[in-house]
Amino acid sequence: MEKQRYERPVIKKLETGMPNKFGLRSEYVPITHIEGNSVKELLSTYGSPLFVISERTLRQTMEKARTAFTTRYPKVQFAWSYKTNYLNAVCSVFHQEGSWAEVVSGFEYDKAVALGVDPKKIIFNGPDKSQEDLKKSIGNDSLIHIDHLDEFYTIVNISDKLKKKPRVAIRVNMDTGVYPMWDRFGFNYENGQAWDAISKIMHSKKMELVGLHCHIGTFMLAPSAYAIAAGKLADLAHAIQQKFNHEIKYIDLGGGFASRNTLKGAYLPGIDSSPSFDDFAEAVTTALINGPFKTEKLPLLILETGRALVDEAGFLLGTVISNKRSSTGRRITILDAGVNILFTSFWYDHKITPAQPFTHYTEETIVYGPLCMNIDVIRENASLPLLNKGDHVVIHHVGAYNMTQWMQFITLRPQVIMIDMNDKPHIIRDKETLGNINAVEHIPEHVKTLPR
Repeated sequence: MEKQRYERPVIKKLETGMPNKFGLRSEYVPITHIEGNSVKELLSTYGSPLFVISERTLRQTMEKARTAFTTRYPKVQFAWSYKTNYLNAVCSVFHQEGSWAEVVSGFEYDKAVALGVDPKKIIFNGPDKSQEDLKKSIGNDSLIHIDHLDEFYTIVNISDKLKKKPRVAIRVNMDTGVYPMWDRFGFNYENGQAWDAISKIMHSKKMELVGLHCHIGTFMLAPSAYAIAAGKLADLAHAIQQKFNHEIKYIDLGGGFASRNTLKGAYLPGIDSSPSFDDFAEAVTTALINGPFKTEKLPLLILETGRALVDEAGFLLGTVISNKRSSTGRRITILDAGVNILFTSFWYDHKITPAQPFTHYTEETIVYGPLCMNIDVIRENASLPLLNKGDHVVIHHVGAYNMTQWMQFITLRPQVIMIDMNDKPHIIRDKETLGNINAVEHIPEHVKTLPR
Protein backbone atom coordinates (compact mmCIF):
# COMPACT_ATOMS: atom_id res chain seq x y z
CA MET A 1 0.00 0.00 0.00
CA GLU A 2 1.40 3.38 -1.06
CA LYS A 3 2.16 5.75 1.76
CA GLN A 4 -0.17 8.74 1.73
CA ARG A 5 1.22 12.27 1.71
CA TYR A 6 0.93 14.01 5.06
CA GLU A 7 -1.09 17.22 5.18
CA ARG A 8 -0.60 19.36 8.25
CA PRO A 9 -3.73 20.70 9.96
CA VAL A 10 -4.67 24.21 8.90
CA ILE A 11 -7.09 26.90 9.99
CA LYS A 12 -8.20 28.95 7.02
CA LYS A 13 -10.35 32.08 7.06
CA LEU A 14 -13.56 31.70 5.08
CA GLU A 15 -14.47 34.54 2.72
CA THR A 16 -17.85 35.37 1.20
CA GLY A 17 -18.10 33.86 -2.25
CA MET A 18 -15.52 31.14 -1.66
CA PRO A 19 -16.75 27.91 -3.24
CA ASN A 20 -15.60 25.58 -0.45
CA LYS A 21 -13.66 25.38 2.80
CA PHE A 22 -10.36 25.14 0.98
CA GLY A 23 -10.71 28.52 -0.73
CA LEU A 24 -10.14 29.37 -4.39
CA ARG A 25 -7.89 26.91 -6.22
CA SER A 26 -5.67 27.37 -9.24
CA GLU A 27 -7.35 24.51 -11.16
CA TYR A 28 -9.74 21.73 -10.33
CA VAL A 29 -7.87 19.08 -12.30
CA PRO A 30 -4.15 18.75 -13.06
CA ILE A 31 -2.92 19.14 -16.62
CA THR A 32 -1.11 15.83 -17.00
CA HIS A 33 -1.30 15.71 -20.82
CA ILE A 34 -1.19 18.20 -23.68
CA GLU A 35 -3.03 16.90 -26.73
CA GLY A 36 -2.42 13.28 -25.83
CA ASN A 37 1.20 13.77 -24.78
CA SER A 38 2.19 13.21 -21.16
CA VAL A 39 3.78 16.31 -19.64
CA LYS A 40 6.15 14.09 -17.64
CA GLU A 41 7.24 12.21 -20.76
CA LEU A 42 7.67 15.41 -22.79
CA LEU A 43 9.97 16.83 -20.13
CA SER A 44 11.86 13.55 -19.87
CA THR A 45 12.37 13.45 -23.65
CA TYR A 46 13.05 17.10 -24.46
CA GLY A 47 14.31 18.51 -21.17
CA SER A 48 12.97 20.99 -18.65
CA PRO A 49 11.93 23.75 -19.10
CA LEU A 50 10.21 23.21 -22.44
CA PHE A 51 8.06 25.37 -24.72
CA VAL A 52 5.18 23.58 -26.42
CA ILE A 53 3.17 24.99 -29.34
CA SER A 54 -0.15 23.49 -30.38
CA GLU A 55 -0.57 23.51 -34.16
CA ARG A 56 -4.23 22.59 -33.72
CA THR A 57 -4.86 25.65 -31.53
CA LEU A 58 -3.04 27.92 -34.00
CA ARG A 59 -5.25 26.78 -36.86
CA GLN A 60 -8.47 26.77 -34.85
CA THR A 61 -7.85 30.26 -33.49
CA MET A 62 -7.02 31.53 -36.98
CA GLU A 63 -10.30 30.08 -38.25
CA LYS A 64 -12.26 31.80 -35.47
CA ALA A 65 -10.71 35.16 -36.34
CA ARG A 66 -11.19 34.70 -40.08
CA THR A 67 -14.83 33.67 -39.67
CA ALA A 68 -15.57 36.60 -37.35
CA PHE A 69 -14.40 39.14 -39.94
CA THR A 70 -15.28 37.50 -43.28
CA THR A 71 -18.90 36.91 -42.27
CA ARG A 72 -19.22 40.65 -41.63
CA TYR A 73 -17.07 42.17 -44.39
CA PRO A 74 -16.42 40.96 -47.95
CA LYS A 75 -12.71 41.80 -48.32
CA VAL A 76 -10.43 40.72 -45.46
CA GLN A 77 -6.75 39.84 -45.38
CA PHE A 78 -4.72 38.80 -42.33
CA ALA A 79 -0.96 39.50 -42.19
CA TRP A 80 1.00 37.52 -39.60
CA SER A 81 2.90 39.75 -37.16
CA TYR A 82 6.44 38.35 -37.17
CA LYS A 83 7.58 40.16 -34.03
CA THR A 84 4.92 38.30 -32.01
CA ASN A 85 6.47 34.90 -32.72
CA TYR A 86 8.88 34.46 -35.62
CA LEU A 87 9.72 30.78 -35.20
CA ASN A 88 9.69 29.43 -38.74
CA ALA A 89 7.19 26.67 -37.97
CA VAL A 90 4.72 29.11 -36.41
CA CYS A 91 5.00 31.59 -39.29
CA SER A 92 4.57 28.80 -41.83
CA VAL A 93 1.34 27.62 -40.20
CA PHE A 94 -0.16 31.09 -40.52
CA HIS A 95 1.05 31.42 -44.12
CA GLN A 96 -0.55 28.07 -44.91
CA GLU A 97 -3.73 29.54 -43.46
CA GLY A 98 -3.54 32.38 -45.98
CA SER A 99 -1.84 35.11 -43.97
CA TRP A 100 0.56 37.59 -45.54
CA ALA A 101 3.66 38.67 -43.58
CA GLU A 102 3.91 41.85 -41.51
CA VAL A 103 7.50 42.71 -40.56
CA VAL A 104 9.23 45.57 -38.75
CA SER A 105 12.92 44.99 -39.54
CA GLY A 106 15.24 43.87 -42.29
CA PHE A 107 15.86 40.66 -40.34
CA GLU A 108 12.14 39.84 -40.27
CA TYR A 109 11.78 40.79 -43.94
CA ASP A 110 14.56 38.40 -44.97
CA LYS A 111 13.05 35.69 -42.77
CA ALA A 112 9.68 36.01 -44.53
CA VAL A 113 11.29 35.87 -47.98
CA ALA A 114 13.34 32.81 -46.97
CA LEU A 115 10.13 31.07 -45.89
CA GLY A 116 8.78 31.52 -49.41
CA VAL A 117 6.38 34.42 -48.84
CA ASP A 118 5.65 36.36 -52.03
CA PRO A 119 7.43 39.72 -51.47
CA LYS A 120 4.34 41.48 -52.85
CA LYS A 121 2.51 40.07 -49.83
CA ILE A 122 4.97 41.44 -47.27
CA ILE A 123 4.00 44.57 -45.33
CA PHE A 124 7.06 46.46 -44.10
CA ASN A 125 6.24 48.52 -40.99
CA GLY A 126 8.33 50.25 -38.35
CA PRO A 127 10.46 53.38 -37.96
CA ASP A 128 13.83 51.75 -38.73
CA LYS A 129 14.16 50.75 -42.37
CA SER A 130 17.71 51.13 -43.67
CA GLN A 131 18.51 52.26 -47.21
CA GLU A 132 19.33 48.66 -48.08
CA ASP A 133 16.03 47.50 -46.58
CA LEU A 134 14.12 50.06 -48.63
CA LYS A 135 16.00 49.27 -51.85
CA LYS A 136 15.26 45.58 -51.41
CA SER A 137 11.58 46.05 -50.59
CA ILE A 138 11.05 48.58 -53.40
CA GLY A 139 12.78 46.24 -55.85
CA ASN A 140 10.54 43.39 -54.68
CA ASP A 141 7.37 45.51 -54.93
CA SER A 142 6.58 44.98 -51.25
CA LEU A 143 4.16 47.21 -49.35
CA ILE A 144 6.02 49.92 -47.43
CA HIS A 145 4.27 51.76 -44.60
CA ILE A 146 5.95 55.13 -44.16
CA ASP A 147 6.52 56.09 -40.52
CA HIS A 148 8.12 59.56 -40.77
CA LEU A 149 9.13 62.22 -43.29
CA ASP A 150 12.82 61.27 -43.25
CA GLU A 151 11.74 57.88 -44.55
CA PHE A 152 9.56 59.55 -47.18
CA TYR A 153 12.50 61.59 -48.50
CA THR A 154 14.73 58.50 -48.55
CA ILE A 155 12.13 56.60 -50.58
CA VAL A 156 11.90 59.51 -53.05
CA ASN A 157 15.67 59.36 -53.62
CA ILE A 158 15.73 55.58 -53.98
CA SER A 159 12.76 55.50 -56.35
CA ASP A 160 14.52 58.05 -58.59
CA LYS A 161 17.63 55.88 -58.74
CA LEU A 162 15.75 52.62 -59.29
CA LYS A 163 13.31 54.20 -61.75
CA LYS A 164 10.56 52.40 -59.91
CA LYS A 165 7.35 53.60 -58.29
CA PRO A 166 7.01 51.90 -54.89
CA ARG A 167 3.67 50.94 -53.34
CA VAL A 168 3.30 52.78 -50.03
CA ALA A 169 0.92 53.57 -47.21
CA ILE A 170 1.32 55.92 -44.27
CA ARG A 171 0.96 55.02 -40.62
CA VAL A 172 -1.53 57.28 -38.87
CA ASN A 173 -1.76 57.83 -35.11
CA MET A 174 -4.92 59.27 -33.59
CA ASP A 175 -7.06 59.84 -30.53
CA THR A 176 -9.37 56.85 -30.10
CA GLY A 177 -10.32 57.54 -26.49
CA VAL A 178 -7.69 55.16 -25.09
CA TYR A 179 -4.84 56.76 -23.12
CA PRO A 180 -1.93 57.15 -23.10
CA MET A 181 -2.28 57.64 -26.85
CA TRP A 182 0.23 55.90 -29.09
CA ASP A 183 1.62 58.89 -30.99
CA ARG A 184 5.26 57.85 -31.25
CA PHE A 185 4.75 56.13 -34.59
CA GLY A 186 3.44 57.59 -37.83
CA PHE A 187 1.64 60.86 -38.56
CA ASN A 188 -1.02 62.39 -36.35
CA TYR A 189 -4.59 62.60 -37.62
CA GLU A 190 -5.86 65.45 -35.44
CA ASN A 191 -3.09 68.00 -35.98
CA GLY A 192 -2.87 67.57 -39.76
CA GLN A 193 0.43 65.66 -39.97
CA ALA A 194 -1.26 62.75 -41.74
CA TRP A 195 -2.86 64.96 -44.39
CA ASP A 196 0.45 66.78 -44.91
CA ALA A 197 2.21 63.43 -45.54
CA ILE A 198 -0.57 62.35 -47.92
CA SER A 199 -0.28 65.61 -49.87
CA LYS A 200 3.49 65.26 -50.15
CA ILE A 201 3.13 61.71 -51.50
CA MET A 202 0.43 62.65 -54.00
CA HIS A 203 2.23 65.75 -55.28
CA SER A 204 5.62 64.03 -55.53
CA LYS A 205 4.26 61.47 -58.02
CA LYS A 206 7.24 59.30 -57.04
CA MET A 207 5.20 56.58 -55.34
CA GLU A 208 1.77 55.00 -55.39
CA LEU A 209 -0.31 55.59 -52.26
CA VAL A 210 -2.23 52.33 -51.92
CA GLY A 211 -3.20 52.20 -48.25
CA LEU A 212 -3.70 53.79 -44.85
CA HIS A 213 -2.43 52.10 -41.71
CA CYS A 214 -2.76 52.48 -37.96
CA HIS A 215 -1.82 50.49 -34.88
CA ILE A 216 -3.54 52.15 -31.94
CA GLY A 217 -2.15 50.14 -29.03
CA THR A 218 -1.50 46.76 -27.51
CA PHE A 219 -3.69 44.38 -25.50
CA MET A 220 -6.67 46.55 -26.33
CA LEU A 221 -9.80 45.86 -24.30
CA ALA A 222 -12.07 48.38 -26.06
CA PRO A 223 -13.40 47.32 -29.49
CA SER A 224 -14.94 50.80 -29.77
CA ALA A 225 -11.43 52.25 -30.17
CA TYR A 226 -11.02 50.26 -33.40
CA ALA A 227 -14.37 51.58 -34.64
CA ILE A 228 -13.10 55.12 -34.12
CA ALA A 229 -9.81 54.32 -35.87
CA ALA A 230 -11.58 52.69 -38.82
CA GLY A 231 -13.90 55.67 -39.13
CA LYS A 232 -11.05 58.18 -39.16
CA LEU A 233 -9.07 56.22 -41.76
CA ALA A 234 -12.23 55.92 -43.86
CA ASP A 235 -12.67 59.70 -43.69
CA LEU A 236 -9.06 60.18 -44.80
CA ALA A 237 -9.58 57.80 -47.72
CA HIS A 238 -12.72 59.70 -48.73
CA ALA A 239 -10.86 63.03 -48.58
CA ILE A 240 -8.12 61.61 -50.81
CA GLN A 241 -10.76 60.52 -53.31
CA GLN A 242 -12.40 63.94 -53.23
CA LYS A 243 -9.24 66.02 -53.63
CA PHE A 244 -6.97 63.80 -55.73
CA ASN A 245 -9.50 61.51 -57.45
CA HIS A 246 -7.42 58.64 -56.08
CA GLU A 247 -8.80 55.47 -54.53
CA ILE A 248 -7.19 53.89 -51.47
CA LYS A 249 -7.03 50.13 -51.99
CA TYR A 250 -6.76 49.02 -48.37
CA ILE A 251 -7.17 50.09 -44.78
CA ASP A 252 -4.83 48.32 -42.35
CA LEU A 253 -5.96 48.44 -38.71
CA GLY A 254 -2.80 46.81 -37.37
CA GLY A 255 -2.98 44.53 -34.36
CA GLY A 256 -3.32 44.86 -30.61
CA PHE A 257 -6.31 42.61 -29.93
CA ALA A 258 -6.18 41.29 -26.37
CA SER A 259 -5.56 37.60 -25.72
CA ARG A 260 -7.14 35.60 -22.88
CA ASN A 261 -4.24 36.26 -20.54
CA THR A 262 -4.84 38.18 -17.31
CA LEU A 263 -3.10 41.52 -16.96
CA LYS A 264 -1.43 42.23 -13.63
CA GLY A 265 -3.79 44.15 -11.40
CA ALA A 266 -6.87 43.18 -13.39
CA TYR A 267 -10.03 42.58 -11.36
CA LEU A 268 -11.32 39.82 -13.63
CA PRO A 269 -9.37 37.07 -15.38
CA GLY A 270 -8.66 37.58 -19.08
CA ILE A 271 -10.86 34.65 -20.08
CA ASP A 272 -13.84 36.67 -18.76
CA SER A 273 -12.82 40.24 -19.60
CA SER A 274 -11.05 40.10 -22.98
CA PRO A 275 -13.27 40.89 -26.00
CA SER A 276 -13.79 38.12 -28.55
CA PHE A 277 -12.90 38.24 -32.25
CA ASP A 278 -16.62 38.76 -32.87
CA ASP A 279 -16.60 41.86 -30.64
CA PHE A 280 -13.66 43.40 -32.51
CA ALA A 281 -15.05 42.39 -35.92
CA GLU A 282 -18.46 43.90 -35.22
CA ALA A 283 -16.92 47.24 -34.21
CA VAL A 284 -14.50 47.46 -37.14
CA THR A 285 -16.70 46.26 -39.97
CA THR A 286 -19.71 48.31 -38.90
CA ALA A 287 -17.58 51.45 -39.01
CA LEU A 288 -16.31 50.64 -42.51
CA ILE A 289 -19.63 49.54 -43.98
CA ASN A 290 -21.34 52.64 -42.60
CA GLY A 291 -18.51 54.82 -43.92
CA PRO A 292 -18.31 56.88 -47.11
CA PHE A 293 -17.50 53.97 -49.47
CA LYS A 294 -19.76 52.70 -52.22
CA THR A 295 -20.49 48.99 -52.03
CA GLU A 296 -18.40 48.16 -55.07
CA LYS A 297 -15.52 50.36 -53.81
CA LEU A 298 -15.03 48.97 -50.30
CA PRO A 299 -11.31 48.86 -49.47
CA LEU A 300 -9.54 45.66 -48.48
CA LEU A 301 -9.41 45.34 -44.68
CA ILE A 302 -5.97 44.20 -43.49
CA LEU A 303 -5.44 42.93 -39.93
CA GLU A 304 -2.01 42.38 -38.36
CA THR A 305 -3.32 40.34 -35.44
CA GLY A 306 -0.55 38.57 -33.50
CA ARG A 307 -1.01 38.08 -29.76
CA ALA A 308 -4.67 37.02 -29.89
CA LEU A 309 -3.87 34.36 -32.51
CA VAL A 310 -0.86 32.71 -30.88
CA ASP A 311 -0.95 33.28 -27.12
CA GLU A 312 -3.33 30.46 -26.29
CA ALA A 313 -1.37 27.97 -28.40
CA GLY A 314 1.77 28.22 -26.25
CA PHE A 315 2.64 26.37 -23.04
CA LEU A 316 5.76 26.46 -20.89
CA LEU A 317 6.44 23.24 -18.99
CA GLY A 318 8.70 23.41 -15.97
CA THR A 319 9.91 21.60 -12.88
CA VAL A 320 9.96 22.57 -9.20
CA ILE A 321 13.51 23.12 -7.94
CA SER A 322 12.69 23.76 -4.29
CA ASN A 323 10.33 25.27 -1.71
CA LYS A 324 11.09 27.64 1.15
CA ARG A 325 9.59 30.33 3.35
CA SER A 326 10.17 34.05 3.08
CA SER A 327 11.10 36.13 6.12
CA THR A 328 7.41 36.91 6.54
CA GLY A 329 6.40 33.26 6.39
CA ARG A 330 5.02 33.24 2.85
CA ARG A 331 5.49 30.08 0.86
CA ILE A 332 7.98 30.29 -2.00
CA THR A 333 8.19 27.81 -4.88
CA ILE A 334 11.17 28.00 -7.24
CA LEU A 335 10.85 26.72 -10.81
CA ASP A 336 13.51 26.04 -13.44
CA ALA A 337 11.80 28.53 -15.81
CA GLY A 338 12.61 32.20 -15.26
CA VAL A 339 11.78 35.62 -16.68
CA ASN A 340 14.65 35.29 -19.15
CA ILE A 341 12.41 32.95 -21.15
CA LEU A 342 9.03 34.12 -19.83
CA PHE A 343 9.26 37.85 -20.44
CA THR A 344 5.48 38.26 -20.34
CA SER A 345 5.42 37.41 -16.63
CA PHE A 346 6.21 41.12 -16.16
CA TRP A 347 2.79 41.89 -17.72
CA TYR A 348 0.56 38.95 -16.92
CA ASP A 349 -0.53 36.76 -14.05
CA HIS A 350 -0.05 33.59 -16.06
CA LYS A 351 -2.19 30.63 -15.07
CA ILE A 352 0.00 27.94 -13.49
CA THR A 353 -1.35 24.41 -13.28
CA PRO A 354 0.23 21.40 -11.55
CA ALA A 355 1.00 18.55 -13.95
CA GLN A 356 0.27 15.77 -11.47
CA PRO A 357 -2.58 15.07 -9.01
CA PHE A 358 -2.62 17.43 -6.05
CA THR A 359 -4.33 17.78 -2.69
CA HIS A 360 -7.12 20.08 -1.62
CA TYR A 361 -4.85 22.19 0.56
CA THR A 362 -3.72 25.37 -1.18
CA GLU A 363 -1.58 28.25 -0.06
CA GLU A 364 -0.81 31.70 -1.38
CA THR A 365 2.56 31.21 -3.05
CA ILE A 366 5.24 33.39 -4.62
CA VAL A 367 6.56 31.61 -7.72
CA TYR A 368 10.17 32.42 -8.61
CA GLY A 369 12.40 31.35 -11.46
CA PRO A 370 15.98 30.03 -11.11
CA LEU A 371 17.91 33.22 -11.89
CA CYS A 372 20.18 34.95 -9.37
CA MET A 373 18.14 38.14 -9.77
CA ASN A 374 15.45 39.40 -7.40
CA ILE A 375 13.25 40.40 -10.35
CA ASP A 376 12.90 36.77 -11.45
CA VAL A 377 9.26 36.50 -10.36
CA ILE A 378 6.86 34.33 -12.38
CA ARG A 379 3.85 35.05 -10.14
CA GLU A 380 3.81 37.46 -7.21
CA ASN A 381 0.83 35.65 -5.71
CA ALA A 382 -0.72 32.39 -6.84
CA SER A 383 -3.07 30.07 -4.98
CA LEU A 384 -1.33 26.73 -5.46
CA PRO A 385 -1.28 23.32 -3.81
CA LEU A 386 1.92 22.22 -2.11
CA LEU A 387 4.34 21.26 -4.85
CA ASN A 388 7.36 19.12 -4.05
CA LYS A 389 10.83 19.18 -5.57
CA GLY A 390 10.66 17.40 -8.94
CA ASP A 391 6.95 18.08 -9.49
CA HIS A 392 6.00 19.58 -12.85
CA VAL A 393 3.85 22.57 -13.78
CA VAL A 394 2.22 23.92 -16.93
CA ILE A 395 2.24 27.68 -17.52
CA HIS A 396 -0.51 28.70 -19.92
CA HIS A 397 -0.93 31.21 -22.78
CA VAL A 398 2.75 31.94 -23.47
CA GLY A 399 2.76 31.83 -27.29
CA ALA A 400 3.13 35.58 -27.88
CA TYR A 401 6.41 37.51 -27.51
CA ASN A 402 8.22 35.05 -25.23
CA MET A 403 10.04 33.32 -28.09
CA THR A 404 11.06 36.65 -29.63
CA GLN A 405 11.89 38.65 -26.48
CA TRP A 406 13.58 35.87 -24.52
CA MET A 407 17.20 36.31 -23.47
CA GLN A 408 20.27 34.18 -23.07
CA PHE A 409 20.88 35.25 -19.48
CA ILE A 410 22.48 33.04 -16.83
CA THR A 411 20.85 29.95 -18.37
CA LEU A 412 20.59 28.74 -21.95
CA ARG A 413 17.31 28.93 -23.83
CA PRO A 414 15.31 25.70 -23.98
CA GLN A 415 13.95 23.54 -26.75
CA VAL A 416 10.65 24.33 -28.46
CA ILE A 417 8.37 21.64 -29.83
CA MET A 418 5.17 21.77 -31.86
CA ILE A 419 2.45 19.17 -31.47
CA ASP A 420 0.89 18.57 -34.88
CA MET A 421 -2.70 17.88 -35.89
CA ASN A 422 -2.13 14.14 -35.22
CA ASP A 423 -0.82 14.82 -31.70
CA LYS A 424 2.77 14.07 -32.71
CA PRO A 425 5.51 16.31 -31.25
CA HIS A 426 8.19 17.84 -33.50
CA ILE A 427 11.28 19.81 -32.46
CA ILE A 428 10.96 23.25 -34.09
CA ARG A 429 13.88 24.91 -32.29
CA ASP A 430 16.84 23.17 -30.73
CA LYS A 431 17.94 24.02 -27.22
CA GLU A 432 20.75 26.53 -27.01
CA THR A 433 24.27 25.28 -26.34
CA LEU A 434 27.52 26.81 -25.18
CA GLY A 435 28.73 26.32 -28.77
CA ASN A 436 25.97 28.63 -30.06
CA ILE A 437 27.15 31.35 -27.71
CA ASN A 438 30.87 30.91 -28.34
CA ALA A 439 30.39 30.75 -32.13
CA VAL A 440 29.81 34.52 -32.33
CA GLU A 441 32.54 35.52 -29.87
CA HIS A 442 36.22 36.25 -30.51
CA ILE A 443 39.13 36.48 -28.07
CA PRO A 444 42.03 38.80 -28.94
CA GLU A 445 45.32 36.91 -29.03
CA HIS A 446 46.84 38.92 -26.20
CA VAL A 447 44.19 37.83 -23.69
CA LYS A 448 44.05 34.13 -24.61
CA THR A 449 46.88 33.06 -22.33
CA LEU A 450 45.84 32.58 -18.70
CA PRO A 451 48.26 32.73 -15.74
CA ARG A 452 49.37 29.40 -14.28
